[in-house]
Amino acid sequence: MNKENLKIVYMGTPEFAVAPLKALLDDGYNIKGVVTVPDKPKGRGLQMFPSEVKKFVMSHNETVSEESRIPILQPEKLRSEEFLHELEKLDADLFIVVAFRMLPEVVWKMPKLGTFNLHGSLLPKYRGAAPINWAIINGEKESGVTTFFIDEKIDTGRILLQEKVAIEPRETIGTLYDKLMGIGAALVVKTVKGIIDGSLSPAAQDETAAATPAPKIHKETCELHWGSPAEKIDCHVRGLSPYPGSTAILIKHSGEKIDVKIFMTELASGRKPFGKAGSIEIDGGRMFVMCEDNPLEITELQLSGKKRMKTADFLRGFHGIEDCSFMVL
Repeated sequence: MNKENLKIVYMGTPEFAVAPLKALLDDGYNIKGVVTVPDKPKGRGLQMFPSEVKKFVMSHNETVSEESRIPILQPEKLRSEEFLHELEKLDADLFIVVAFRMLPEVVWKMPKLGTFNLHGSLLPKYRGAAPINWAIINGEKESGVTTFFIDEKIDTGRILLQEKVAIEPRETIGTLYDKLMGIGAALVVKTVKGIIDGSLSPAAQDETAAATPAPKIHKETCELHWGSPAEKIDCHVRGLSPYPGSTAILIKHSGEKIDVKIFMTELASGRKPFGKAGSIEIDGGRMFVMCEDNPLEITELQLSGKKRMKTADFLRGFHGIEDCSFMVL
């Protein structure tokens, strides 16, 4: 089989899934259909918005002939007879999944060449919904991407290919996400080529290695705990920046509480400790917060209802910060 004859159905939702799909199309692969989530209401007017993958396919379809347009499937339920019938009609040889939903067996077993997934970690480490975030939050020195055949359990299938990348000292989820998106796109194309020419030998995951969990990021995950070491808090901030952002509560001397998002911090290990955890010290337009062991400098933040700003700009408009502190959870 060559790539012109190979029929692929691609499944994905966010921006991370757009780059591999574009790479496949640019390389001349035959995408018979794309599966993504239904449009979702957003904003005050609850206007319906498509996923990033759907927006990309719609834009692509505007540039090609009618017969070359890619069908878009948006099932509410992946087990519905209507969806399964539409999927079967596409008669695909291979399914590719990137940042989509957990597939039922009746779906991932459908194509004769199988279904493979692109995951944003070096499996078996960081199985779960937010592997890129947790790698930074936990202070890892490297990350990467893995392609693997889907099986009955989440992120446990036979590995096809992996590629490692170093996590830089000041890496954020935003910068690492972008790096892995590009590397992952190339790895998907390389994986498809290897499946076609038979050069890949799928290998079982090393179950003796620590299968670090990477659960979904919840509201509670974003909360900063100032009683922790400064380096740990710094990793937490970078692992959630720019989205969804780490959260903290600023307490004014009057007792008023203000919700704050913190987007960037810097280690200040050379600065002398002061006060108790959560205490604030202002020095020349810079803000330091005392942690368990050392101060941590806050360099970018956002007050509730305000825009994100540099700390120096924040301090020019916020009076009495010296008498405030951060709530220790």
